[in-house]
Amino acid sequence: MQRILRRQWGRLIRPGVERKLVRKYGAFGLLVVDEWLLDKPDTEFRSMLLELIELRCGTASTVFCTQFKKKDWHPRLGGGVHADAIVDRIVHSAVWFDMGEANMRQRRG
Repeated sequence: MQRILRRQWGRLIRPGVERKLVRKYGAFGLLVVDEWLLDKPDTEFRSMLLELIELRCGTASTVFCTQFKKKDWHPRLGGGVHADAIVDRIVHSAVWFDMGEANMRQRRG
């Protein structure tokens, strides 16, 4: 997600672009975040992510697809207050589907 957003909107250096981006993604009824936390977010992106999740919390559905266990999310988000807030908003209202250890890319036959 971070790479896509950075590529699409640059480094978010223009005033107001970040807020516009948060409103745009906040308005979707369903947002699917694939490769969640594959790249560790920087401080700027963490702040934007917190604002986006806060906006969507309790009003819209968000699907996080990840290879990481829940216990690894906090450190990958950089720890600290922002990580606490992001994880709290996701975890407490989540429905979890654990795919186990199966590799979905392996051919079954």
